[in-house]
Amino acid sequence: MSAQRRPEWHKSSYSTANGSCVEVAEGQSVLVRDTQNRPLGHIEYSAGAWAAFLSEVKREAL
Repeated sequence: MSAQRRPEWHKSSYSTANGSCVEVAEGQSVLVRDTQNRPLGHIEYSAGAWAAFLSEVKREAL
């Protein structure tokens, strides 16, 4: 993510209704953070690694 652009966060569709939520900001890389602990920061993934992770989740392999 560019230092000049602020990430545009959105709640992941994989979040649960009971408050177990993550937010995602997608761009050249993908940022993931815990909705309830935003000050702790985020984890950054390459777009390819994120796509592979989502593919595994969709196959219920994880």
